[in-house]
Parts: sequence; structure tokens; C-alpha cells
Amino acid sequence: GLFIRETTQVNHHTYRFSRRASAEGLVVVDDPRSIVRCTNKVYLAETLNRHRLATPRTLILSDENAAEGIRSLGFPCVLKAPDSAFSLGVKRIDSGEGLEERLEKFFAESDLLIAQEFVPTEYDWRIGVLGGSPLFACRYGMAPGHWQIVQRVGADVEYGDFSSVPIQQVPDEVLKLAVKSAALMGDGLYGVDLKVVGGKAMVIEVNDNPNIDAGIEDALLGDRLYQAVMHYFLSRFEEPRS
Repeated sequence: GLFIRETTQVNHHTYRFSRRASAEGLVVVDDPRSIVRCTNKVYLAETLNRHRLATPRTLILSDENAAEGIRSLGFPCVLKAPDSAFSLGVKRIDSGEGLEERLEKFFAESDLLIAQEFVPTEYDWRIGVLGGSPLFACRYGMAPGHWQIVQRVGADVEYGDFSSVPIQQVPDEVLKLAVKSAALMGDGLYGVDLKVVGGKAMVIEVNDNPNIDAGIEDALLGDRLYQAVMHYFLSRFEEPRS
């Protein structure tokens, strides 16, 4: 088997390793299909919308209609590059001032962008889903004085607070939405980011390579989290192969 624990991208050695290992018949996490689906924010937004799963209002825009679409969405709003990850390539726009210049920078590197309604919350839910079942749950707080859980200022990176939560204490709506969203990407390991706004759960994105950091995501489960991952691999090893 192959267990990838490096940030994945399609134009990257992680994807090439994943494809080769999968072609050789190995059990792979993250499998190449999940990498392609989750790292493409356009595909992700369209898929969640097609299956009518709750998300903040989202538009997929090109250079020709971006300014008009963003103004129709309203300010503030969030702009995302199609291949953004770890808050990189994600910007908040608070007004129409200087909008054209900002868009010019976005479209210098991409043919499309994702504009999303800004829905502020004190924390984001991250639900780890493995093989179609919830694995862990965390609440990530926003970085101090910032609107995201990660704030980058030059080479400095600051994170908000976190707390691990027993699966049994996660609201049912959050768990169900996380599992449904992950199932649209595949049956491997995913980290589903959600917000609860006005009592309603919304999917922000589905990540194919979720953090599993000592003392954070494993704070409650400890070794049981890693045993669950190994059990997943073992069960896949023992499946009949066509």
C-alpha cells in the first residue's frame, strides 16, 4: 500500500506516485481520483451544487463575467484559485475598490476563479472521514484578528486555537453533511471543512489530504486513530481483486 502524507497536487510528484501505485494494484491513500477531484475547486463546487448539498453561495467565473458576478454576489466575498490549498490563493474582497486590478492578478495565473459568499464564524468544523465513516472531529478557531484559521504575513504563519471533539458530540447535521460530501469524492481519507451559520451546516471544501497532527487531530483518539487507518488498509488488502 501507499499512504501519502505530503500535500498533493495534480502537477506534482505526489500524483505521479499515486497513479503509478494504483496502476500496479496497490491500495493508495490518497488515490489519484481523489487527488484530481479535491484539488480542483471548480469540480468540487459544481459537484456539491449538483447534489444540492448546502454551501455558501458560490459562483464560477471567467475573465469576461468576473467583475459583474462578484458585484452580484455582494461584498465582502471570498475569491479562490481553482487549485488553492492551505489558505494560499484565497483572498477576501471587502469592496469593489481596485477590483479590476485584483482580478487581473488572478487571471494571470488561471482561466477561472471561484467567488464565494463570505460567512464569518468563530470556528470551522473539520470532520475526518475514512472509508465512508467519521474518523475524528476538530474545531479550528480563526487566527487572532483574522478571518481565516491561518494567517500568513510574509514567511510568518499564525494559527488559531483548536479543540478536538468526540464524534458523539458533533451535531448530527454536521456529521451527515460531511459524510455525504466525502462520498462524492471517493471512499478514502478526507477532511471536510464546514461552518454552521444560523443553525445550518454548510460545506466549505473537501480535502483529500487532511492534517493528522500529533496532539491535534489525534488528541482524543491517540493510537486508535492510527489503528483505524491501518485497519482500513488491511481491509482493502483482503478484498478480492478483479
